[in-house]
Amino acid sequence: MATAPDIPQGTRPARQRVSAAERRDALIDAAVEEFAQTGLHGTPVDRIARRVGVAQPYVFSLFPTKRDLFIAAVERCFGRVEEIFESAAAGFDPATAEPQMTVLKVIGDSYVQLLGADRRMLQLQLQAYAACDDEVIRTHVHAAYSKLRQHVMDLSGTDPATLDDFLAFGMYLSVQAAVSPEDLPEIVTRRREALSSGGPFAC
Repeated sequence: MATAPDIPQGTRPARQRVSAAERRDALIDAAVEEFAQTGLHGTPVDRIARRVGVAQPYVFSLFPTKRDLFIAAVERCFGRVEEIFESAAAGFDPATAEPQMTVLKVIGDSYVQLLGADRRMLQLQLQAYAACDDEVIRTHVHAAYSKLRQHVMDLSGTDPATLDDFLAFGMYLSVQAAVSPEDLPEIVTRRREALSSGGPFAC
């Protein structure tokens, strides 16, 4: 029977080196989790560092300030929503879709599903708006929101007025999902019934 080779005492297996890019990505993921819970001012950077297994000074070697890390987390959140909308639009086929279903309504459905499936994205979105008393953060959040708005318009081909209705109802659903998530399905159903004549399902 073969036996494992003896390992000299005092030696340890070599650790796999993690690149700065991978660490940065992991820190943003951790920041999304932490900032979603306690916001910009209530989240110590050390807690984010511990989640990834690095020292706080290392975090600041990649992100000069906590604000920079917060902005990176917020931009990842908005980017994730864009990806979900794009995937929903790509999967829409008018030939097989239900009557009166449109690309915009499919995108709306995907947002409702996101609100129910990933609460951290909802929470971080609200934390981003709450942090907009900081001018730098406000500029980045405004840019991210404007980019998302344009993305929805490009995907759906909808007009500005209909898009405004879509986004307004989406904000309402975001607040509703935060304070009373159990009522979200009923609200969506009522909205669909009210717009069953062919108007947009603004979510």
